[in-house]
Amino acid sequence: MTSWQIVRLAAGSFILISLLLGVPGSPLFVSTWWLAFTAFVGANLLQSAFTRWCPLEIILRKLGVKPGC
Repeated sequence: MTSWQIVRLAAGSFILISLLLGVPGSPLFVSTWWLAFTAFVGANLLQSAFTRWCPLEIILRKLGVKPGC
């Protein structure tokens, strides 16, 4: 699995989990503050599309994950 595949998998998981934790009426609702984390992940995805810079990819490369194409 390449670093970009892991980044996409992590981002999608973070968004879905934080929505479950932040939307009132959800079976796992904790606090609406989780929606701020959802917004942060979305904003990071947006900026990485324009700048081609992603903090998670840098961390994964340092952990030895092979870079994406």
